[in-house]
Amino acid sequence: MIEIENLTKVYPSGKKALNSLSLRIDKGMFGLVGPNGAGKTTLMRILATLLRPTAGRVCVYGHDLDTPEGKARTRSILGYLPQEVGFHLRLTVEQELDYLALLKNITDVRERKYEVDMALEQVGLKDMRRERVYTLSGGMKRRLGIGVALLGNPCLVIVDEPTANLDPAERVRFRNLLFQLAGDRIVILSTHIIEDVNQICSDLAVISNGTLLFHGSPLQLISQVEGQVWIVPEQELEPEYCARLISSRSAEEGVEHRVFFKRRPTPASRAVNPTLEDAYLWLVQQEDRLQAR
Repeated sequence: MIEIENLTKVYPSGKKALNSLSLRIDKGMFGLVGPNGAGKTTLMRILATLLRPTAGRVCVYGHDLDTPEGKARTRSILGYLPQEVGFHLRLTVEQELDYLALLKNITDVRERKYEVDMALEQVGLKDMRRERVYTLSGGMKRRLGIGVALLGNPCLVIVDEPTANLDPAERVRFRNLLFQLAGDRIVILSTHIIEDVNQICSDLAVISNGTLLFHGSPLQLISQVEGQVWIVPEQELEPEYCARLISSRSAEEGVEHRVFFKRRPTPASRAVNPTLEDAYLWLVQQEDRLQAR
């Protein structure tokens, strides 16, 4: 449903944010992950028609974004939640949605009321409709942002780092909401929080330095590091292992270190099942080593 071919973006400063990236995105929850500065937001802004690529081609539901008609049609089926959302804080939740529905060209009063009511219901803010926006918590404001994105029942919803700065409970509620909204539409979740993708996305892409490193299911990515993740006790950790270190934690027996190794690194090491976060870190570390060369 979304076809991206050889997409490149070079900013006036000379920074190459995307490097000949090709990708196909189908219906459902799609996760786009990568470290900060990987090019995720640049890609999202191009898909949202807010930024022109330097080279390459993007088609959204058959609409070529390189043409004025393609951009206009894509905008008519798009819901976009950027990292930072600016609201009119003195308006009520209902007034804010009504105003932004007008900006989306929903001019019929009855249709607009229906759209606002539907959005409030979908994001769980029905009981907050008369509350001022400034009284909402961070999580509720993110839900309001999704409500705005859902006005007009878009076929494509793009959310950029939606759970950043949310507490754990709000993060769980928000990603469950996104999963429920997917259905027959495309929902693209751009994030650096791997757990969010692991819980709700059946398809994901990993990018780093503007380059596509992986596209497939979470299980396919995890399979790439099967048998390569080990727990090494503190007393056996050698300096050479630091470059392969994933994480460290305190256990009953003392400090334990999680490392990548193709074979058992020390006699007391034990193999563990890799997680999606392990596989993601392994992939990004591989790319960093290649860049360093």
